[in-house]
Amino acid sequence: MKASSPGELSAPVAKKIPHEMTIHGDTRVDNYYWMRDDARQDPDVIAHLNQENAYADQVLAHTEPMQAKLFDEIKGRIVKDDASVPVKKGSYFYSSEVEGDDEYRTYVRAKDFAGTDKTVILDVNALAKGHEFYSIGQLSVSPNENLLAYGEDTLSRRVYSIQVKDLTTGEYFDDKIEGASSSIVWQNDNQAFYYIKKDPQTLLGYQVYRHRLGTPQSADHLIYEETDTSYYTGLSKSKDGEQIFIWHSSTETSGVSLVDANDPNATAQAFYPRETGIEYDVAKRGEWYYIYTNYQAVNFRLMKVHQSERDDRSQWQDVIAPNDKVQLVDFTLFDNHLVYEQRENGLPRTTVRNLTTGEEYQLTFNDSAYASYLTGNAEMDNTAVRVYYTSLTTPGTYYEFDLASGEREMLKQNQVLGDFNPNNYQSERVMITARDGAQVPVSLVYRKDRFKKDGTNPLYQYGYGSYGATMEPTFSTTRLSLLDRGFVFAIAHIRGSEMLGRPWYDDGKKLTKKNTFNDFIDVTKALTAKGYGDKDKVFAVGGSAGGLLMGAIINQAPELYLGVAAHVPFVDIVTTMLDESIPLTTNEYDEWGNPNDKTYYEYMLSYSPYDNVSAQDYPNLLVTTGLHDSQVQYFEPMKWVAKLRELKTDNHTLVFKTDMEAGHGGASGRFKRIKEDALEYAFFFDLLDKQAK
Repeated sequence: MKASSPGELSAPVAKKIPHEMTIHGDTRVDNYYWMRDDARQDPDVIAHLNQENAYADQVLAHTEPMQAKLFDEIKGRIVKDDASVPVKKGSYFYSSEVEGDDEYRTYVRAKDFAGTDKTVILDVNALAKGHEFYSIGQLSVSPNENLLAYGEDTLSRRVYSIQVKDLTTGEYFDDKIEGASSSIVWQNDNQAFYYIKKDPQTLLGYQVYRHRLGTPQSADHLIYEETDTSYYTGLSKSKDGEQIFIWHSSTETSGVSLVDANDPNATAQAFYPRETGIEYDVAKRGEWYYIYTNYQAVNFRLMKVHQSERDDRSQWQDVIAPNDKVQLVDFTLFDNHLVYEQRENGLPRTTVRNLTTGEEYQLTFNDSAYASYLTGNAEMDNTAVRVYYTSLTTPGTYYEFDLASGEREMLKQNQVLGDFNPNNYQSERVMITARDGAQVPVSLVYRKDRFKKDGTNPLYQYGYGSYGATMEPTFSTTRLSLLDRGFVFAIAHIRGSEMLGRPWYDDGKKLTKKNTFNDFIDVTKALTAKGYGDKDKVFAVGGSAGGLLMGAIINQAPELYLGVAAHVPFVDIVTTMLDESIPLTTNEYDEWGNPNDKTYYEYMLSYSPYDNVSAQDYPNLLVTTGLHDSQVQYFEPMKWVAKLRELKTDNHTLVFKTDMEAGHGGASGRFKRIKEDALEYAFFFDLLDKQAK
């Protein structure tokens, strides 16, 4: 790294302690391995993080007025008094609301949709007092509707303590479950509930227990234990309330076990044996199970089978046949209707089918490119299906479609305060040709009066590209602060997502992972060549696995980006994936590959952001993390920043901010999160100001 000029602040310099790691005859030396401290108490580690925070505060001190302005601007668009759309479940309509400057939501219920007899079941603001971080997991109400079980996390490691509240008296039971995931499902006699215990080291939920009220946790009955550490475990209940589903899911294989919710001594029974490479999950309608699966269907299919024949796959019948060009994304069942979502060429569509007549119709929306999700459809006897709809120019909107007629009713559109007018903005969907000929979809949005397509606008390009997660073209009130200042915002739907179906995902993981990085870079080059952005004013942003993307692209093509923000970045992929004691590692083998296999080791090592930092110029960088992150450990970005400081040959800004209280999701509270957005935007705006001088 070049020496600082006179008067410049000096960046923290980390000590180097060589640590050798040898596998497959290859030895790597990690000078910053010492930064890992699972207890998060090592004085040297804490001191260095504090030094980095102090340095970042100094370097960015002159941007604090802009940060404050952006915070007020973004906060000013948010409705202070707001409520969710009530969802009917049993005798009540459940919703949540927030008032004034409340950071957290209050959960309520009422006997009618209008909420005329509304009562509070949980005030999270009161519970969060005295905690720097506070998060509520799933709220689970007992079948008799008198008891509420919920988990709370005060460390941001997604490890919950479960408590039980009597909704008739407001009193709490003495029962308390420690070390759990957020999933809770009640037994139908209201005397017990099921929960998932987490491994304290890996933080992997792997044991399903039944807890009987009034008994100690030590007396809980083990129902299921997952012995394969490549699997996640989940819990839910069938819509008719008759069965509890235990979900088993790895990257490429999934299955379900059934538990009778009416039997206090029930055991878990596999719905169908797990098979490597076969994914399935189920929903129940009367005596029939509907099975969503990729069995002989690359883009998934929907099948059904009578409960008496579920273990004979030859009896499974197609409900929605497989289609190599169309991906089946989601579905929900009602007494007389099936509603399913598909994606074709990256564009969604939602269809309603009458299960008696077989007649179908599609739901219609206004935008050509949008995102829609089935939501809040908790009852089998609903007469309408609820859909959440949004686009890059349309705030989130809740619709209900009458299942029989298809007539649409808007229940709520999220309000944007201030002078927001959707007609001021334009979205586009373009296809970019990648270096190998693949057509990469890109979603764009800009303010019409600030965009001339002449290559003068700053470009903010976002990407993720892992786990098959599709970053939908959704609305953001925060993003308006970019658009109103002339930015073009782009989502690159790169390989590794499922924007173009399951093959699009398969072509961006394991031994094809580099397609993800190449696609992102090729999109940047094409968008600037087509006039969507100034080649000298391009900013790239990604978080978590998207942070790995950021690390890879700045090693490969640093010259393309003026500034990069990498949030909770997964950058030390080889070392992490070789260490099974690190939370979630073994679950990831089907995503990245297992580096204990030499082929995968060499491929992963060839793109690992940390291992490939070199003596070259890098863009201006903002790196953020949380000390208590349980998904991407704080020491990954910490080591990465130290190595970048050691080797980079430029004087560009590199700042590293660690939230000493937060984890993977960042700060808790609706307004605290805005400060993180304001920091990132101010960092980018400052770079533009410096460039203009």
